[in-house]
Amino acid sequence: MSGIHPFRVLRAKPMWIANGVITGVLALLFTVFYVGANIDPVDHMKNLPVGLVNADKGAAVGGKQVNLGAGITESIKKSTKSGDKIDWKVMDEKEMKEELGKAKLYGALIVRADFTSATTALTSAATTGTPTRPTLTVLTNQSAGSVGSSLARAATTQAAESASLQVGKELTSQGGTGEAKLPAAARVLLADPAAVTVEDGHPLDSHSGLGLTAFYYALVLVVCGMLSANVISGQVDHALGYTHNDMGPLRLHRPLIRATRVQTLAISSTLMVGLSLLMGTLVMAGAVGIMGMHAAHLPLLWLYSVCAIAVSGIGALTLLAVFGTPGMLVVTLVFIGMAVPTANATTPLQALPGFYRFLAEFEPLRQITGGIRAILYYDAQADAGLTRGWLMMAVGLALAALFGFGMTGWYDRKGLHRIPAETEPEKTAAPA
Repeated sequence: MSGIHPFRVLRAKPMWIANGVITGVLALLFTVFYVGANIDPVDHMKNLPVGLVNADKGAAVGGKQVNLGAGITESIKKSTKSGDKIDWKVMDEKEMKEELGKAKLYGALIVRADFTSATTALTSAATTGTPTRPTLTVLTNQSAGSVGSSLARAATTQAAESASLQVGKELTSQGGTGEAKLPAAARVLLADPAAVTVEDGHPLDSHSGLGLTAFYYALVLVVCGMLSANVISGQVDHALGYTHNDMGPLRLHRPLIRATRVQTLAISSTLMVGLSLLMGTLVMAGAVGIMGMHAAHLPLLWLYSVCAIAVSGIGALTLLAVFGTPGMLVVTLVFIGMAVPTANATTPLQALPGFYRFLAEFEPLRQITGGIRAILYYDAQADAGLTRGWLMMAVGLALAALFGFGMTGWYDRKGLHRIPAETEPEKTAAPA
């Protein structure tokens, strides 16, 4: 017995400094990643894709064909008010619906087929008291992300209202329909003739969490892989006799089975693959069977879930094997800290600062979320994010294997072997 009270370790400055640096850095990094990414999405927004459709068939006015819709879409496309925040994509209705159904657009603005005829009819209908207002339709797309859809809705609504005011100026300045010849109510109507309506461009089932079930489901898969990696790593070390295992007040220890670092990582990874079958099944059963989440393509969803957990878990095991105890901090930053803000689920990538867009290119949660979204919302279309999800998981698995087995193999060759835990506490000599 040393005779030193355990609480005296609190006097050790290195312990305070080491723990203070680690916890302080974690607090700062999580603040930067989470708050920094979402503090001003409007200001950071750049090239948010929004559809612009002119379905207007035009009308004959004064002996010549007029198409007000073409003028509206052209003026919106050239408008400098939104700068480079909105990427207006001119297309037809069929293409627009396809793009909404693949998460390629966050919204759309449609000039309806009868826009010109309904607009020009206002000058005569206004005097009869039975005007039919032309319509500009704003489409939202919650399936692509709630924040992105809201940003697109605000931009398209503003563009539609500005277009209506511009058309109103043209109507009230036409010869023979001067403002003095029209009743006050008619002048007010003609000044802002178009009715702006908002519709859901890609409706989802009510059990789709307003377009967020894909994100939370993917997050569950990543967390399962990450946390199970920590459990598996510890249990494998205990099974090999390298660490104790505390079960409540009991400390259990197994006989030492010497294993290289490469062998230990291979054992852990094999265990992870096997348990991913169980975890993927239970995640889908819990979400779909118990909680009632809307989902189609269940066999594909199950397979994707199992693979996502396995790849996330092996990636986490790799970091734990290479970095040791600090590896769990690295795992937390990579799979949670940097991943959630860059998942392209709540805030769109186009509304993030450049650094976060860079992270999103390889962060695992973004890739997995894209695949889950394609399966749940877009009929498992390959180009809606499913192909990218499979490809990036394959790349991630390959990189994890190369990095993990490469580094642990180097440790083994250098003789940096693991030191086994003591099998028994130190015994003191009996008094004579």
